[in-house]
Amino acid sequence: MSEAWKLSLREAAAAIAAGSLTPNALLESTLARIDAVEPGVLAWARLRTEDAHRDAARLTMLQAEGTILGPLHGIPVGVKDIFYTAGLETACGSKIMAGFVPAEDAAAVARLRAVGAIILGKTHTTEFASFDPSPARNPWAPDHTPGGSSSGSAAALAGRMCQGALGSQTSGSIVRPAAFCGVVGLKPTFGRVSRYGVHPLAWTLDHPGPMARTVWDVALLLEAIAGPDTRDPSTLSAPAPMRYASLLEESASDGFGVDGLTVGVPDRYFTDGVEADAEAAYRDALRLLEAKGCDVRDVHLPPEFEAGMDAHELIHNAEVAAVHLDRYRQRPQDYGAKLRAIIETGLQIPAPTYVRAQQVRTLVIRGLRAVLAGVDAIATPATLGPAPLGLESTGSPVLNRPFSFVGFPSLSVPCGFTDAGLPLGLQLAGPPFDEMTILRLAAAYEEATGWGQRLPPV
Repeated sequence: MSEAWKLSLREAAAAIAAGSLTPNALLESTLARIDAVEPGVLAWARLRTEDAHRDAARLTMLQAEGTILGPLHGIPVGVKDIFYTAGLETACGSKIMAGFVPAEDAAAVARLRAVGAIILGKTHTTEFASFDPSPARNPWAPDHTPGGSSSGSAAALAGRMCQGALGSQTSGSIVRPAAFCGVVGLKPTFGRVSRYGVHPLAWTLDHPGPMARTVWDVALLLEAIAGPDTRDPSTLSAPAPMRYASLLEESASDGFGVDGLTVGVPDRYFTDGVEADAEAAYRDALRLLEAKGCDVRDVHLPPEFEAGMDAHELIHNAEVAAVHLDRYRQRPQDYGAKLRAIIETGLQIPAPTYVRAQQVRTLVIRGLRAVLAGVDAIATPATLGPAPLGLESTGSPVLNRPFSFVGFPSLSVPCGFTDAGLPLGLQLAGPPFDEMTILRLAAAYEEATGWGQRLPPV
């Protein structure tokens, strides 16, 4: 299977389970694809090629013996370079962390390994998952940003250089690059996936999550990495994770059970400043969901909503400053200009202002819970438009920030292309810990359109 790299995660996993594809063959095909594509995309901070070969050989031997470790047996996965990886440098896209080699894996990485995934390498991140761009390029147009901060993960997936990847989102760092690169990215509910071993940006806003080529693939990854972890107390009160991929399988014959689901269209904010082609794709997506049997209706955002977005910035900047305070005082010259500005701003925020911002956050959470008590999900454009031209910015997270702020699940699924051939994304969000509903909606939409099946011109 010389072109096994073309297979989705779900397809590759099924072939390995059936014995028609070996982990060795999939890895060789994937590495050949990387050799062909990576020089123009620069998605990878570092590859662990020799170790990946050893992993693939071991997993191929187990397969021959009739042992499949789990649903990701032999699947090559990229890991954003803020997730700790035992024995492999985790530099966080920074000079500060260069040369740091963790002694253990992040919880999400360990869980991927436990179900048979091959950690192929570390994907580029913006500096400390903030706004200073990484070297990664957009496979659809190398002179356009791939987004951030999970830039390398999105670019590697779009370039078909791995079957799945880990990302993280504090404002819009999973959903935005997924939309810009034409892949699927899921920001889970805060507390659904452990943050243990993930270098923090702003600890009450950080969400680790899966990125992949299809909704099915994201569901398989989420099933592997979700669950409680005593080392991250935010996960302990979460309800048990669901069998996301299995439930998608069960509901597929019934149109994923979306007939009768209610989808809310916000009355403001989410179309402010949205470019014409992105808004047109969004309206088309709403019409398709209606055709699938969804009840698409207007919803009113809570009156505190806009104040909440200001509160997000206060919380974000104050927490970033707290995370970096000691290192910043010692090595300010080694920080990028954008992160340096955030830290300086955060250092000026008084404690009462931070506390008041958290109080506003509580009001917005309560208000959005009330909105989602009346609908099953909210649909918005994923971004203001396609990936912007230029590599100095990673684009605006303004449409993704609200769901990071309240900690509710959200995802981006491809919903079309501009006339210039750049991808666009549809953002779906739901109530806390109801990832399953937005996965079902996204899967139904994905199956009806096939936008994500297109290959970039790399």
